[in-house]
Amino acid sequence: MKKLLTLFTFLSAASALTAQNVQLHYDMGDTRKFLTSTVETFKTDKYGSTFYFIDMDYGKGVSDGVQGPKLAYFEISRGLKFWNSPFEIHVEYNGGFGQYQADKVNNAYQINDAWLFGGNYTWNTKDYSKVFTLEAMYKNIRGKNDMSFQITGVWNLQFCKNKITLSGFADFWREDNLVGLFGNQKATNFVFLTEPQFWYNLTKQFSVGSEIEMSANFAGHRGFMINPTIAGKWNL
Repeated sequence: MKKLLTLFTFLSAASALTAQNVQLHYDMGDTRKFLTSTVETFKTDKYGSTFYFIDMDYGKGVSDGVQGPKLAYFEISRGLKFWNSPFEIHVEYNGGFGQYQADKVNNAYQINDAWLFGGNYTWNTKDYSKVFTLEAMYKNIRGKNDMSFQITGVWNLQFCKNKITLSGFADFWREDNLVGLFGNQKATNFVFLTEPQFWYNLTKQFSVGSEIEMSANFAGHRGFMINPTIAGKWNL
């Protein structure tokens, strides 16, 4: 799940900025081996910034019985700022759904809606080649946790005259879950997810690189898990 453009919130008091990119990842995890597409859009205005992304996983048709999109996930956030400061009010919504086939019957599941409210603070170098944003938020997860929290860090580092980009995010939040296979499940209350990305920018529009998803107790999986990808990105 991507949220890399949120690091640009420090520009919300400046002139209007719009950034958009499309990414295509091939997930090389042991149980994955599928494609994921991501569309990200970020735009500033007089009173802050708006960011959203859409992730879609694509089935292989053999192991999961799904041809085409098998998971869709959406996040949208609004930053509000009526002052000249690194602080910003943060409002966010997350949600999605998926499908799979078992015993020749199509099944669907929901990724529980979540509403978040809090604030963020951004640090950056004078030339904005290195930026880090820290977010602290109250989180309400439909059907699970009325009173929860999420801590998020987002970073973007440019090197070698902007030819190399290191970016990514890390999330830690409270959510009541049962993780693991049936018969070997464990109750857990906390989830960790980070997705550092490494890009070599061939041009201003096109980049190649990798993302490494590292998580603990995420998406029904018990314990720690690492899933690397190979990827391409086009800046619109």
